[in-house]
Amino acid sequence: MRNKFQQVSLIILGLVAGIFISLNFSASAQKDTALPLPVEELRSFAEVFNAIKMGYVEPVEDKKLITSAISGMLSGLDPHSAYLDADAFKDLQVSTQGEFGGLGIEVGMEDGFVKVISPIEDTPAFKAGIKPGDFIVKLDETNVKGLTLSEAVKRMRGKPKTPITLTIVRKGEGKPIVVTIMREVIKVQSVKSKIVEPGYAYIRLTQFQEDSAAKMVEHINKAYKQGPVKGLVLDLRNDPGGLLHGAVGVAAAFLPPKVVVVSTEGRSEDAKRKYIASTEDYLRGTRVDFLKDLPAGVKTVPMVVLVNGGSASASEIVAGALQDHKRAIIMGTQTFGKASVQSILPLGGNTAIKLTTARYYTPNGRSIQAKGIIPDIITEETPNGTPSQRMREADLDHHLENDKEKDAIAKPAKKEGVKDSTKDGAKDPAKGSKSKDEGDDETTAMKPPVEPASKNDYQFNQALNLLKGLQVLQGK
Repeated sequence: MRNKFQQVSLIILGLVAGIFISLNFSASAQKDTALPLPVEELRSFAEVFNAIKMGYVEPVEDKKLITSAISGMLSGLDPHSAYLDADAFKDLQVSTQGEFGGLGIEVGMEDGFVKVISPIEDTPAFKAGIKPGDFIVKLDETNVKGLTLSEAVKRMRGKPKTPITLTIVRKGEGKPIVVTIMREVIKVQSVKSKIVEPGYAYIRLTQFQEDSAAKMVEHINKAYKQGPVKGLVLDLRNDPGGLLHGAVGVAAAFLPPKVVVVSTEGRSEDAKRKYIASTEDYLRGTRVDFLKDLPAGVKTVPMVVLVNGGSASASEIVAGALQDHKRAIIMGTQTFGKASVQSILPLGGNTAIKLTTARYYTPNGRSIQAKGIIPDIITEETPNGTPSQRMREADLDHHLENDKEKDAIAKPAKKEGVKDSTKDGAKDPAKGSKSKDEGDDETTAMKPPVEPASKNDYQFNQALNLLKGLQVLQGK
């Protein structure tokens, strides 16, 4: 039996090595040399594969085992590398165009539970009052504990007009919150704007999609047609990011030509480059330079950029560029801290892998990985200065370290009162938490967020005060 096991393992080793060689050649097609294969580790893999095939309690398809191995290999790297099956790859492609199905939330995994990074504005989840930092512990009658993130996401997907019941644990609430949400086809309007007062314009980006920069230019031109603009608020709060070239285009609208917007550093040569405020770096799929017709005043108009813990990735690229070039005042609270670049590498069968291939840096060479952008003026979300409780990159398991400021990560991350909900004596998230200041009223807990740029939006009103030269109240 032992000899047979070894023989079969050797055969599987040959097959696995063949697969890895094939992948290695594909990934290294543009390189002169390929890295050597780890024969001993592949032999262990083959032995485990064979043990499962021969001894697992139920038969398992080879495809399932290989797919699970690839998925585990990627998920063990960092929170943003992942295997995309056919459905996930299709959803990713569609979402960059601004339309996809589901509830409308950016999620991650922590301690076996789905944790909300940010609800997307104007989606069913946003309207239902889902908040960043919420733990989703149950989907209908299925416990999330034990599911992978992709399995949980698949359960949240579904046909439009079909309901799903989420059981949510929120820090400060004494018992789980149960809310039923109707799935919809999500059509994200990535840019919104309005003239809040004569001479003061407000532009909000909810996501960086394929055409977000061009759409923003349309909104800017519309604002200037209504009269002279004396001040501009660019709202990037709760914007989870998106496409890199979209971020370069948005930043380039406000910066002088040819200045550096962001730089990237990775192991491959094509991951080492600088992105500048130039058509070659913000145009993709079109020959029309949408920035050429911008009013000249947009390069110098007094400007405040609003950010918070839900501002991530592409949002942080824009905020960091405008901050380093001293083009705008950054106001709000510390951002999410995701300063890594993911490349989509298609595989066979309409699948792909999302692989972290580079870190990015602000124009001054700062790394904000696991740290975030620290605003020039810190203003909390409420007048009493109550710190918001948000999940950040530094809270995610096996996140990339900040390669330039390793000793400076922990302290800034606490400015909004962020704590790991499973530490400091906290119990399992599924069991809820208690607070002396907040009750168990479900209706209050699921109150929809404050409408941006309204009279109740404290941070926005402080930004407007700053543009007018009035006193800015930073809370207690």
